[in-house]
Amino acid sequence: MPIKIPNDLPAVQTLAEENIFVMTETRAITQDIRPLRILLLNLMPKKIETETQICRILGNTPLQIELTLIRTKTHQAQNTAQEHLLSFYKTFDEVRAENYDGMIITGAPVELKAFEAVDYWDELCEMMDWSLRHVHSTMHICWGAQAGLYHHYGIQKRLLDKKLFGVFAHHADYPRSMLLRGFDNPFYVPHSRYTAVDRADVEAVPNLKILASSERAGIHIVSAKEGRQFFVMGHAEYDPLTLDAEYRRDRAAGLDTLPPENYYIDNDPDKPPIVNWRAHGSLLFINWLNYFVYQSTPYDLKTLS
Repeated sequence: MPIKIPNDLPAVQTLAEENIFVMTETRAITQDIRPLRILLLNLMPKKIETETQICRILGNTPLQIELTLIRTKTHQAQNTAQEHLLSFYKTFDEVRAENYDGMIITGAPVELKAFEAVDYWDELCEMMDWSLRHVHSTMHICWGAQAGLYHHYGIQKRLLDKKLFGVFAHHADYPRSMLLRGFDNPFYVPHSRYTAVDRADVEAVPNLKILASSERAGIHIVSAKEGRQFFVMGHAEYDPLTLDAEYRRDRAAGLDTLPPENYYIDNDPDKPPIVNWRAHGSLLFINWLNYFVYQSTPYDLKTLS
């Protein structure tokens, strides 16, 4: 089934060229079906790149999805044209009266700051509190996961000795979770971050369950409220060349970033990357939408509590 997105969103052409089934608003109005309403809070600076990645992975599911894009009002994006933001993004004020089957909160390149020092922190906290009453299941990604664990459960992040950068093997800590259904052991996930959350801090909270982790990359997926909240460290949604672009950007900026681990053939940046995470990335989102959104969300979203 298709993902419904705005008619002129740049992702439409990209996804169509990849044979991913998208449905524009014009065509969607002829469909007699209630699609899953998914809200995407895009905190990444390159919003077009991120929204395309998320649309690509959601469009690979068998469910019809209506995607709404929102941004923070208290932070002015510097890397995305205002015309694009005004055309395709809403602010929280425009959706706060609505209810959604699912919500995705992306990462953001602000992890070296204290949470309270992020200029949109108060607005984000209001959105996360709102999601408990207006969203059936919320997936927090990377810094968004750290922010959610800190805000909802008081779990602080810690600074790593060096940037965790590369593709790492993971295993299921709780193999019976439906979110991990069909996963290989091990499975692989890209990471790009300077901070982490300690396992002991998560295990100290009775309402949290670690579903998957990595010896090298640490905690990967944490579940709460019987699947109403997921906190996912890493970037299963990344394109094949995303880490490559980050590496070359860092080097161009004069940073001493090493090549991403376990990524290039023979660990040689002059050779192509080994892409071994995309199947599991798709399965992660398919399982989330199927088992924790579609099969358990109320038909009438007004009954959410």
